[in-house]
Amino acid sequence: MPLDRTAGSPARSRSLAVVGGGVIGLSVARRAALDGWSVRVHRSPAKGASWVAGGMLSPHSEGWPGEHELLRIGLHSLRLWHDDFLDGLPADVVTARESLVVAVDRADAADLKTVGEWLAAQGHPVTPTTAARDIEPLLAQGIRHGFVADTELAVDNRAVVDALEAHCTRLGVRWAPPVADLAAVDDVDLRVLANGVDAPVLWPGLPIRPVKGEVLRLRWRRGCMPVPRRVVRARVHGRQVYLVPRGDGVVVGATQYEHGRDTAPAVTGVRDLLDDACTVMPALGEYEFAECAAGLRPTTPDGLPLVEWLDQRTLVAAGHGRNGFLLAPWTAERVATELQTTQGVRT
Repeated sequence: MPLDRTAGSPARSRSLAVVGGGVIGLSVARRAALDGWSVRVHRSPAKGASWVAGGMLSPHSEGWPGEHELLRIGLHSLRLWHDDFLDGLPADVVTARESLVVAVDRADAADLKTVGEWLAAQGHPVTPTTAARDIEPLLAQGIRHGFVADTELAVDNRAVVDALEAHCTRLGVRWAPPVADLAAVDDVDLRVLANGVDAPVLWPGLPIRPVKGEVLRLRWRRGCMPVPRRVVRARVHGRQVYLVPRGDGVVVGATQYEHGRDTAPAVTGVRDLLDDACTVMPALGEYEFAECAAGLRPTTPDGLPLVEWLDQRTLVAAGHGRNGFLLAPWTAERVATELQTTQGVRT
């Protein structure tokens, strides 16, 4: 469904409040506005998880045996990114169009083989290689085994958030402060909770918990080796690290552990990321250390997002974990379907 669809649906006169101004909330708001809804977004001035994310759209690379449903919706959402989700956004928000997943030692290579065989069994094969340095010459000597996922993308997460916000503004979406109680958004027909780890504050009992993740930004300097052209993901002695190209350097991420709502970067996490990144791509040691940040991924017990009705007027769209950017189009589509099929039914 192209994003330049003309307005004029029966929903035009109906009102929707979206609570949350990250990639999920903005994607839901944009789609609703395109479908003719009168939309208001409640957002915090503070930067949330979307500002810290790596921006990888990697259902193959993130896949693991047993996560069949997450793979299914991830692949569907990746198709939506390719089909029309980028319409209305600047072309340069896409920073890479392929992923290379590599292993550092034999145990890591065995894990990659397991993932590759599982993907093939699901009907979504990737391309294995034993010559990874021929594909990405910046890799360390001795890294040979891996696979290529040639349909995966990476986006500049901050550019996407800014572009979605600008597109929403052009579509007439209105902006409002965050809310501490759902009573503050009782003046609209329907409501969508898309505020990540804060969703349980407004709806106690939602099974969403914060999972901390540190992300680093390394900036290219004159005289350094060039920025890689594709996403490089690696297993380094059991730990995962990813290197995501940006216009001015590389994003390195990400740790994952539970530490309440603490968003202060920890020395241990930063050290591990730097060690692993330079183990995979030694040339990064000459880059400028530009930024370190930590965000809170909204995570559910089964790792799947919650996109469902909570009552007759309230939908939740939260709990996307590490896949918020990947699943943004799928979430917007799912919410749009719910809004369309319930017009005139839910009051």
